[in-house]
Amino acid sequence: MVEDPPIDEDVTAADLDEMIRSELSGLSGGAANAVARHLVMAGRLLDEDPEAAFAHTLAARRRANRIGVVREAAGIAAYRAERYAEALSELRAARRMTGSAEYLPMMADCERGLGRPLRALDLSADPAVTGLDTASRIEMLIVAAGARRDLGEHSAAAALLQVPELRASGHEEWVVRLRYAFADALEAAGRDKEAQRWFARAAEADVDGETDAAERAGVSG
Repeated sequence: MVEDPPIDEDVTAADLDEMIRSELSGLSGGAANAVARHLVMAGRLLDEDPEAAFAHTLAARRRANRIGVVREAAGIAAYRAERYAEALSELRAARRMTGSAEYLPMMADCERGLGRPLRALDLSADPAVTGLDTASRIEMLIVAAGARRDLGEHSAAAALLQVPELRASGHEEWVVRLRYAFADALEAAGRDKEAQRWFARAAEADVDGETDAAERAGVSG
């Protein structure tokens, strides 16, 4: 029998998002409480210790393996822990259970992590991608461009990222990520002057300094 990882004493089921708790309503009281607390712990640990977060999602899955949100949590934690095969399995299950396409960019990146860029490109062409929100669609573009680069197709990667959203205003994370990925692809394609300009554009949007765009653009602080 697999032993559950410890849960902090201050963690309660009430700490879990109400909508997620409602999805656990079909479980017995004791199981629902345990699953909720393990999911809360997974959320706490996801950034600092994704392996430990994954262990908590597995404890939740042992009690609720037919609930989509639990499989989603396991997939995300496995992805963050770079357990790409396990992440892909969990996210596929979550998609079957929920019908949601929101996991597609992460699933495609798992395929890249497993050394299968062509499968990543297949997922990027899934018709359901068009229904994703802007941030998720841009993330899929970035993953697809990464797959092209995995194949040595650097110019194709840059072309894939040359979309109208590059000139979007604002400082959203997806704006920074798109501009940075485009600049990086341009540099890999040998288009250094254009790359420097787009690194500067990425730095303009990156007000929190989350990337090294300013450094790569040669912009002084």
